[in-house]
Amino acid sequence: MFRDVGTIDDESCREFQHSIELVGRKWSAAILLALARGAQRFGEVHHAVDGISNRLLAVRLKELQTQNLVERTVIPTTPVEIRNALTESGRELLVGLMPLIHWQQRWRVNPRRQVDQS
Repeated sequence: MFRDVGTIDDESCREFQHSIELVGRKWSAAILLALARGAQRFGEVHHAVDGISNRLLAVRLKELQTQNLVERTVIPTTPVEIRNALTESGRELLVGLMPLIHWQQRWRVNPRRQVDQS
């Protein structure tokens, strides 16, 4: 099952860790999913990602843009319109995350469920 792991060098391992940390940051995956479902404008993404603050949404969008997962397009209208969309890289990342999404749906992993501490 894990035959190809031996071919991954140290640099690839570090880059992979960076990618996992980026996607694992709070709200990042939810933002990517909101964009995949059609949200484009800041307000649409904010509405689709329940509980995120405006400031943190702006920070996460900038991080995702910097990593070429999201592209920002400015449309010169009055007022200026800004649209966000997944890049090819962002869409490909979501394809890779689909098994995890399906796993969560199957097993209903719920972050609000309390863990028994006894």
